[in-house]
Amino acid sequence: MKKQFAANLALVFTALIWGLSFVAQRAGMEYIGPFTFNAVRSFLGGVSLLPVIWFFKLIYSDTRTLEEKHNQHLALAKGGIVCGFVLFLAMSIQQYCMQFVPAGKAGFISALYLIFVPLIALFAGKKVGKFLGLSVLIAVCGLYLLCFKPESAFYLFDFVLLISAFFYGLHIIVVSYFSQRINAAKLSCFQFFVVGILSLLLMILFEKPDWQAVCACKVPLFFAGVVTCGVAYTLQIFGQKNTPPVVASLILSLESVFAVLGGILMLNETMNLSELSGCVLMISAVILSKLKPDDLYPGNSNTKNR
Repeated sequence: MKKQFAANLALVFTALIWGLSFVAQRAGMEYIGPFTFNAVRSFLGGVSLLPVIWFFKLIYSDTRTLEEKHNQHLALAKGGIVCGFVLFLAMSIQQYCMQFVPAGKAGFISALYLIFVPLIALFAGKKVGKFLGLSVLIAVCGLYLLCFKPESAFYLFDFVLLISAFFYGLHIIVVSYFSQRINAAKLSCFQFFVVGILSLLLMILFEKPDWQAVCACKVPLFFAGVVTCGVAYTLQIFGQKNTPPVVASLILSLESVFAVLGGILMLNETMNLSELSGCVLMISAVILSKLKPDDLYPGNSNTKNR
């Protein structure tokens, strides 16, 4: 029970950081290209985790056999490459589209990984709880009220962002699989070096990075790299060790709520009735996803016991 609570809390903090990172991502586009931004932030995220890995290596004695080390290194390489490649696709598409899509709409469309996670889980043969389908529906309605403006129309890059949302959903699934087998910090570090290398290739092919522009973008890059990548994604991997992927996606979707609240607290923005209703619906969806039938109808369990 304590592990589950700690895991859920880690996912809430992940959502908080992700919500605030949207500002950094938008700000970064004023200085450098999307692939340069992702390359630098990913390498920063990977490097920031190396001292953490080294620290835990010092305080914990390694009692593994050579065979166990070999098998875990293979698992780490496989997990890091798979998670890194999927995350690279999601981050690259999202960051590129954010040049053309308003932040609010981008936040809504990107958070539709909430739909893709249970769909992918179902196609993979996983069972979905009775309340999870309703929770996802309520959360999507909340996202719409929170992020989408009625006067906005759909354009090409809006639909391209849906592809990014699919890969973010797939990333949650693969992280859920590999996090049971690999150290969270090592997996997170490995996947960001994979994202960094792949983003670097796209940067060389399609952009002409300017070192002065990269230096001018240091604050957004630091937050997106060290805090969002190094801290948040590690918390995500840790949190998903004890949280089913569909429930994890519901908790992580709170990033949109935190993005709006961050705008109110830090940018003096206001929240209208529609946005407030969206926040309430999303929080309700997360609470509902944690309930079991016996929580609502305790008499059922008593009847079975008799």
